Amino acid sequence: MAVERKISGPCQAWPEDSGFIREVLDRIGDKWTMLVVSTLGSGPLRYSDVQASIPGISQRMLTQTLKHLERDGLITRTAYPEVPPRVEYELTELGGSLMAAVTEMARWAAAHHGEIASNRAASRQAGVGRERARAGAPGR
Repeated sequence: MAVERKISGPCQAWPEDSGFIREVLDRIGDKWTMLVVSTLGSGPLRYSDVQASIPGISQRMLTQTLKHLERDGLITRTAYPEVPPRVEYELTELGGSLMAAVTEMARWAAAHHGEIASNRAASRQAGVGRERARAGAPGR
């Protein structure tokens, strides 16, 4: 006898839009997007200032992230006709509406980073999933 499957989640609430919702969540849930949005939350910044504010982001990744955010209407890019050229990035009203969610995610990460680090260390020590299988496999 087959067990009835229980299906839930946000994609079930909006089935006709689920593909687009996943695409948007992929964009706004990306680590670099969250860091760029939160960095621009304090006001407009030049490219070099955004890059200096986000340790570890490469020039390529920052450029790509900024282009995607501009395309989606979350930031604006303003080029000033000066020598040398000056370009500033700023959150739009739509981008600003993400600040509460991004700030709460960062707050959650800060509050739980120790617990997650402990869990990762315990997982490495005990081995889980594929790591456990690899460790126990004969001949390796």
